[in-house]
Amino acid sequence: MSLGTRQNTQGDGLPDGDSGVIAAAERIREAVESVIEGKPDVVRIALTVLLAEGHLLIEDIPGVGKTMLAKSLGRAIDCSVQRVQFTPDLLPADITGVSVYHQDRREFEFNPGPVFANIVLGDEINRASPKTQSALLECMEEMQVSVDGETRPLERPFMVVATQNPADMEGTYPLPEAQRDRFMARIAVGYPTPQAELDMIDSHSAESPLDALQPAASAADVHAMVDRVKAIHVAPGVRRYAVDLVTATRTSPALRLGASPRATIHLVRAARAYAALEGRHYVVPDDLQALAVPVLAHRLLPSPEARMERRAPEQVVSEIVARLPIPNPR
Repeated sequence: MSLGTRQNTQGDGLPDGDSGVIAAAERIREAVESVIEGKPDVVRIALTVLLAEGHLLIEDIPGVGKTMLAKSLGRAIDCSVQRVQFTPDLLPADITGVSVYHQDRREFEFNPGPVFANIVLGDEINRASPKTQSALLECMEEMQVSVDGETRPLERPFMVVATQNPADMEGTYPLPEAQRDRFMARIAVGYPTPQAELDMIDSHSAESPLDALQPAASAADVHAMVDRVKAIHVAPGVRRYAVDLVTATRTSPALRLGASPRATIHLVRAARAYAALEGRHYVVPDDLQALAVPVLAHRLLPSPEARMERRAPEQVVSEIVARLPIPNPR
């Protein structure tokens, strides 16, 4: 179902005044899908994270379109976009910025780093050292940067879209648990379908479709969508269901590290955005179920027994969703 198709039907949809917000989200989706072919679910999660004011981690093998997805999302929004190629010799100051002393003026001047943008693309984030990776922690959580004892706020909207190669590939460092927890969701692009790959040969052979991508929404549109998402209703029963899902990860014998309270907050915020994209002004348990794996799995660590059985955290979360009873949403 396309974005907004349920609005204003039988009292379930968003109010008439929000039709422009849904239309803007639909334009962004169409713009991104003109570049990322055959991956509507991936694009939908990326847009959900954007509207929920979260950060997105894209993990997959090289060459499947991780960077292209992040770039197309940035270009679809008329906001500032900065790209950082993470390498082993990258320093924290290369991300946050540095104060430079000017001899003629006898004063320091702060040169902002690439993190001072609306959309920050961290390409192959796990090729940098953990010290450099941690430079993003304050930015992602508190929307600010502290350099030389001075705190500088970041622009809004602000979203970090990080790509990473699988941890078993050469030259990679695993992301620290604290940093993984700050990403609202993790997705994998995956291989395209044969038909989509055939279409890519035609669309990418002459020039990149990214070059023809025009902004589909302004910063004001994004602000309006984010404000609308915050007003989406979450009934007490649905909130309790979100807590039950997260609590189940902490008690599962297949996991040695469950999801944090931050994960609960992220799950509810993402569900609000997901509901808005469905044209609803309220969250239902189905929204939480659809988002449980991308929002929770990357925060979890399997137990030694689960590793021996090759049970991935994604599988454990799916099992929890399948067995956990759905409460009355009221």
